[in-house]
Amino acid sequence: FYCSGMVDAATKKTLAAIPLLRVNAGPRSKDGWKARYKEELLSLIQYVKTNKENDNDWFKLESNKDGTKWFGKCWIVVDLLKYEFDIEFDIPVTYPKTAPEIAIPSLDGKTAKMYRGGKICLTDHFKPLWARNVPHFGIAHAMALGLGPWLAVEIPDMVRKGVISHQESQGEKKEESK
Repeated sequence: FYCSGMVDAATKKTLAAIPLLRVNAGPRSKDGWKARYKEELLSLIQYVKTNKENDNDWFKLESNKDGTKWFGKCWIVVDLLKYEFDIEFDIPVTYPKTAPEIAIPSLDGKTAKMYRGGKICLTDHFKPLWARNVPHFGIAHAMALGLGPWLAVEIPDMVRKGVISHQESQGEKKEESK
């Protein structure tokens, strides 16, 4: 993969553990998309397995049956408190040329590093890297290089500023248990 001087050694190590994809097909290509979707799943499984082996389990994802809509949860620990959020994204019709736009709807409007609908801002750092690695990057790469770093920077900042509270991030759990 091509990353020039943009990523540190730890990120390169993470990337080395995520299989690169070979099929250059998106949702419009029926047969090609089936093969790409299979590669995406295998890549995600390997990334999650590596994360668990390194005690770094931080998200859970699932998709609709054709792999075009994804949803799940992500979490981060800040000051020994776990903050958990629902995440969602659609696979763009121009995928893999265009990276998915990952959204955390419950944080919509709470930071400048987010677009309408709770889509996290990845324009400056992640999207140029993605563009240089088409079609080899996939959903696991978007999680590792997009959502992961965004959470690591933005959530602690929002907590420190009082924009989000621990109770707020746990709101969905409280409602489910009633």
